[in-house]
Amino acid sequence: MSGILDSVNQRTQMVGQNRLELLLFRLGDRQRYGINVFKVREVLQCPRLTEMPKRHPVVRGVAHIRGATLPIIDLRMAVGKSPIVDLSTAFVIIAEYNRSIQGFLVSSVERIINLNWGEIHPPPQGSGKNNYLTAVTKVDDELVEIVDVEKILAEIVPPASSVSPEVIEDKLAEAATKATVLIADDSSVARNQVRKTLEQVGVQVVAAKDGSEALSLLNDLAEDVNDINDKILMVISDIEMPEMDGYTLTAEIRSNPKLAKLYVVLHTSLSGVFNQAMVQKVGADHFIAKFQPDILAKTVQDQLKRRLGIPVDA
Repeated sequence: MSGILDSVNQRTQMVGQNRLELLLFRLGDRQRYGINVFKVREVLQCPRLTEMPKRHPVVRGVAHIRGATLPIIDLRMAVGKSPIVDLSTAFVIIAEYNRSIQGFLVSSVERIINLNWGEIHPPPQGSGKNNYLTAVTKVDDELVEIVDVEKILAEIVPPASSVSPEVIEDKLAEAATKATVLIADDSSVARNQVRKTLEQVGVQVVAAKDGSEALSLLNDLAEDVNDINDKILMVISDIEMPEMDGYTLTAEIRSNPKLAKLYVVLHTSLSGVFNQAMVQKVGADHFIAKFQPDILAKTVQDQLKRRLGIPVDA
């Protein structure tokens, strides 16, 4: 276990190189699962859980860890299986998503592996819309399923996607209808959240499921115009995606003369000062932590103002 925690502390070395580290775990059967180590704060044996009234069925209780009270989510239940029975041998993965911290109850934790995002692929087409996967990969000739944690959390506490009325600027309505925003995110839940928010601003939305698909769409659009900005108002990209992550997508955009002037926003459940530094390193224009509809809407409207020559509030 100490080896796992040592690797967690070194996780930032992978970011920005189109690489990631996956923490492998199991949920009481032969299937292997993975979670990005960058979101993991700690791995520990399951502590004593306190049941709470009116809790969501997949929340097994709360635990007091490092002075904080955290909900503990049975990941086996969350993906549609029966509960983990023996808590005495189970582990809890403490992770931060979308500015909140929670624990994920798993049967066992194996090891951390280092991969290139190019080795991570979207779920098979036959897996259906109701699966809880954002991607798959192979380790030791075995399939590893990467869990769509954002979908699980959205089912437990549905996030708000409504923009506050006072944020929407009516004077931008006409310009918004003529603008298109490209969004890239491997989570279908996250893509729908962003789409619903941007539709309230009035812009058109084109969605891609990863950085590679987004880059292909941009290259196709750039072939038909002298200035890509005539086609796309801005790009809003997740960071963690199969095939090509958001950092690499941004770097590819900046290295292509036909795309280089695009306004790029990185929109991610990864938060903190480190990510702000990475934004500058790869040349993105802005960083937004998920999921904040008002801030997302304001960011799009601010870019509309720049296009129209209207001063943007600091």
